[in-house]
Amino acid sequence: MEHQMDSVGGEDRPDVWRAGVSRRAFLGRSLAWGAAGSGAMALSGCGGADAGEIDSGLFRHGVASGDPLVDRVIIWTHVTSSTAVDLQWEFALDPVFAKIERSGQVSTSLERDNTAKMDVTGLKSGQTYYYRFRAGAETSDTGRTRTLPQGDVSQIRLAVFSCANYQAGYFHAYGDVARRDDVDCAVQLGDYVYETGASGDESLLAIVLKRDSDPEGEVSTLQGYRSRHAQYRNDASLRALHASVAMIAVWDDHDIVNGTWRDGAGDADPIAQGFVARRAAAVQAWREWLPIRETAAGDPLKIYRSFDFGNLLSLHMLDTRVIGRDQPLTTAQYLAGAGDSPARQLLGAEQSAWLQAKVQASGATWQVLGQQVLMAPMHLPLSIVGDFTQDKFAEYFDAQDTAPAQRSDYQNGLMSQPLVPYNLDAWDGYPAARASVLGMARALGKNLVVLAGDTHNAWASDLLDASGNNVGVEFAGASVSSPGFEASALRIDSSYLASAMVRAIPQLRYAQTNRRGYMLVSFTPAETRADWKFISSTLHNSYSIDAQYSLRTLPGLGQRRLLQSI
Repeated sequence: MEHQMDSVGGEDRPDVWRAGVSRRAFLGRSLAWGAAGSGAMALSGCGGADAGEIDSGLFRHGVASGDPLVDRVIIWTHVTSSTAVDLQWEFALDPVFAKIERSGQVSTSLERDNTAKMDVTGLKSGQTYYYRFRAGAETSDTGRTRTLPQGDVSQIRLAVFSCANYQAGYFHAYGDVARRDDVDCAVQLGDYVYETGASGDESLLAIVLKRDSDPEGEVSTLQGYRSRHAQYRNDASLRALHASVAMIAVWDDHDIVNGTWRDGAGDADPIAQGFVARRAAAVQAWREWLPIRETAAGDPLKIYRSFDFGNLLSLHMLDTRVIGRDQPLTTAQYLAGAGDSPARQLLGAEQSAWLQAKVQASGATWQVLGQQVLMAPMHLPLSIVGDFTQDKFAEYFDAQDTAPAQRSDYQNGLMSQPLVPYNLDAWDGYPAARASVLGMARALGKNLVVLAGDTHNAWASDLLDASGNNVGVEFAGASVSSPGFEASALRIDSSYLASAMVRAIPQLRYAQTNRRGYMLVSFTPAETRADWKFISSTLHNSYSIDAQYSLRTLPGLGQRRLLQSI
């Protein structure tokens, strides 16, 4: 559950977001921000296709590949037809298909929304391939993909995305990576689609951008989720990304319903809201439209899985949303001690045991967790969580800077107040589960890198175990298009907020709270480096890229902390 969207999508938010921001204020801020853009380094793309133009024909939603292994990869397409269609597929070493390595037939199915997947096997490791589909005289776009490498690997680069709201702006982050030729895999950490619909002035913004929701409003049925996925593939940048690089994806709550946990969504009655049927519909559509490999056991809710990039890194994709998550807490419940239970689950017992076994068995230099929500503690003074304004930050820092003997009674109260998580939907609401993962990494002597999405803002934090030992780092990316603090924290200057968060939270080393974009995370035997790439505007077809900040970490005991890049 993201808490940065004040009114887009009508999200339920804890006290920290109740800042009295009007819909019209949001729209005004969004348009002004988009028009102003930001300082940027290089022009990276433009064109009306990102506005949602789409070709006619059978293959209008493009092609995709995903879940690569050393000897196989999933390829995907969708056919726009009222009947099932028989397809031929080809896999080649070159983009003109002079050297076809594999070929075969596959049929779409109305039961699967006329999508088709093929698990192409018998491939060479670390090899780039090209693929396409045919139906009679019609041929799909050509896709490019790559199998995972084996043995000694010198470098892997992942493009990391999350939170792409079609109504909120163009998907230029996807398009920028599609233009690159140095990315080994795309990692999507959830909210690939949004089930919500805009209302009021947000609808006006979407209409201006020609990105109003289809179907109108919030979706809850299988046909609704399918139509929403189809609409997202209208975005030329998303189609280009899928055609250029294999994707490894997990879902987050908006892929299903806002606030999803194991047995419901938010604090609503799961039976009254028909949660189980709605979840099944969302999961079915997500699996139909994403190039994800089906699980051997056939459990549609089980999406956690691992990918080994030779001896360099093991990527463990987790589900912190559906399969094991206990119901999130309120701030009052947290203050009453409800979060302290050692039995409180985020991953669930089965997934936790699977993760430990995978990490323990891996001999890779880097153990990487691809998952949805922030793991690092993000605790703020209760006075700030209850009234998220610049004045509250300032008065707390004034008290902090005043010598203890000179503080007023009010300032002494500020310094003695409890620190509480600003977002109990994240690992902060499940401290025992977090301690278990960090303790496991420390005990096994592994180099831990955690990737996170969900919040719409960019963060980087050191990860410490219960004894204060550095056990790893967390890199969290900004959203593709979903608004962040720049749209919700309107009573805090954006240039002030990021530095205030870093000052208030000891383990937080970097924050960027008003930009959209993606992360490039590069792994070598000597270091892992994260580069945050920010889009000048998601509200215009033309855009530029600002490579604003980089951080790195080194392997080995005593070095698992964030460092400035050199």
